[in-house]
Amino acid sequence: METWSVLIYGGDYRNADFGSQRWRIKDPAWPSCGHTSTWLFRRRKAEMMKLAIAVVAMLALAECILQVPLVKVKTARDTLEEQGLWEQVRHKYPYNPMAKFDQSLMVTGEQMTNDADLAYFGVISIGTPPQSFKVIFDSGSSNLWVPSVYCNSAACNNHDKFSPRASSTYRYDGKPLDIHYGTGSMTGVLAYDTVTVAGAAIRNQIFGMSQTEAPFLQHMKADGILGLAYPRLSSSGATPVFDNMMKQGLVTQDMFSVYLSKNSAQGSVVTFGGVDPHHYSGSITWIPLSSELYWQITVHSVSVNGRPVACVGGCQAIVDTGTSLIVGPQSDISSINSAVGATSSGNDFVVNCNGIQQMPAVVFHINGHKFSLPASAYVRQSKYYGCRSGMASGGSNLWILGDVFIREYYSIFSRAQNMVGLATAR
Repeated sequence: METWSVLIYGGDYRNADFGSQRWRIKDPAWPSCGHTSTWLFRRRKAEMMKLAIAVVAMLALAECILQVPLVKVKTARDTLEEQGLWEQVRHKYPYNPMAKFDQSLMVTGEQMTNDADLAYFGVISIGTPPQSFKVIFDSGSSNLWVPSVYCNSAACNNHDKFSPRASSTYRYDGKPLDIHYGTGSMTGVLAYDTVTVAGAAIRNQIFGMSQTEAPFLQHMKADGILGLAYPRLSSSGATPVFDNMMKQGLVTQDMFSVYLSKNSAQGSVVTFGGVDPHHYSGSITWIPLSSELYWQITVHSVSVNGRPVACVGGCQAIVDTGTSLIVGPQSDISSINSAVGATSSGNDFVVNCNGIQQMPAVVFHINGHKFSLPASAYVRQSKYYGCRSGMASGGSNLWILGDVFIREYYSIFSRAQNMVGLATAR
């Protein structure tokens, strides 16, 4: 048995080496992705011709796709519930999911809000040599930031910190950065360095180094946030990571897509440069954006048992990987929860855990198509607090279709067409 390597030069799939044999793929339409990949195989020489054909087919499908695995972890709520601290923390830091979408909803001097149910993060690196960070890939914001050695907040001290002195490619900018999220706020300064995402090096990427972070962030597993919304949204005019990936030719198609696993800790993934057919079934429904700031679309109505119960006459919704729940206006959320049999209890809507199978689906009517959420998708179960609805009030007319929705529908974000694509997740 021998080891054979297939080296794709500079991302150019038209030239490949199979061991000592060089093969040229005569197809000028094959893309060049601006990075080099090595494929290792163990085969006998007699199998190499079959291997060559198989690899060519595999690479043709790949089309310079970059994938970042996401890890699903225990949420901050889960951890705090286990410690018996959840009620104390939730009252001290009330959840304001609309904070990053509508700054007028921020309370003056508010230190932070919390999204205690965020569960997914991926790993990127910054600097030379690389310093690794766990980040939330957030389609509802546009900045990249991580904790830095200049921050001594409690939230920084239990996370990895970026050290400028440890990177030979670091360049200081100095512009201030101040961002508010549903998970909290941060202040810091901007700098430039090489950011590596799924093995692709993004040169001279601007990013934020936190100097202060809101207290609730100490309960989050992720170190920072990588925003994937439009440049107009970016604080301090910083160019978003995906914009530089497009400009530097690191992706073939100007799109990214997200798959969130329902139960497994593994399997979730962000795909840059295309879609992964392994993660959805059926056809993709393409929905034009109603605003090119967030990934904002028009929803025509929301129904339960065939009857419109919310968003009657149409409403605006943001498809947001950085929000855990489905969020909407208070009256509409109350109407949906009432229709499915959930009852109000404090800040939650609770349901009977034994009756989940009998609860009706919640259907979002979007662009002439129905997107149905079964009760198993919109009910959250806790061994400490029972079963609760995954739909919450946001204090705004805007809706957020967060992870509760995205777990059911593979979500594609196309900058080339300014559209969102939705397909049934596998």
